[in-house]
Amino acid sequence: MSACPTVTTGRLVLRPFADDDLDDYFAMMDSPEVRRWMHAPPEFDRDSAWAQMAAFLGQWELRGTGLWALEEIATGRFVGRAGLYNPVRADWPGVEVGWTLDPAFWGNGFATEAGMAARDYGFGVLGEDRLYSCILTDNHRSQAVARRLGFTLHEERTMAWFPEAPHGIWMGERPVGGAC
Repeated sequence: MSACPTVTTGRLVLRPFADDDLDDYFAMMDSPEVRRWMHAPPEFDRDSAWAQMAAFLGQWELRGTGLWALEEIATGRFVGRAGLYNPVRADWPGVEVGWTLDPAFWGNGFATEAGMAARDYGFGVLGEDRLYSCILTDNHRSQAVARRLGFTLHEERTMAWFPEAPHGIWMGERPVGGAC
């Protein structure tokens, strides 16, 4: 049994990654649009995609945070990934609400829907006081999602793990009274 919970929204199931997700996950990560925004190196291949999926499940086991596979309820199709990312990096700001969708699903509100579920889980279940999103400064679509989640730009900085470009560190705080 996985430590990764399953969460259902109006249109999505946020669930643990499964071996059967590999082809769809790699296709998403290999798309030019996702490669650009996620800094995927040229050598990122199917094996790398599988290792990422395994790492997301491992993070749930080790830290109680991780990324979910997103499945559209109406069709059962793989939509992308989203969740609460908390890697071991010296300059990482804290628990991040993150999302990556297959470009075929962009513009349908799925990133916001999954992001809200992750945000609510982070505040409500994990009890975090602050959550973050690390977004490239020219990624205006993801910045719009962060705003819809109630996050504001906290700072811009270049992080050691990706010195090629600065990121905006967006932050959301637990609502007063604890309700999400």
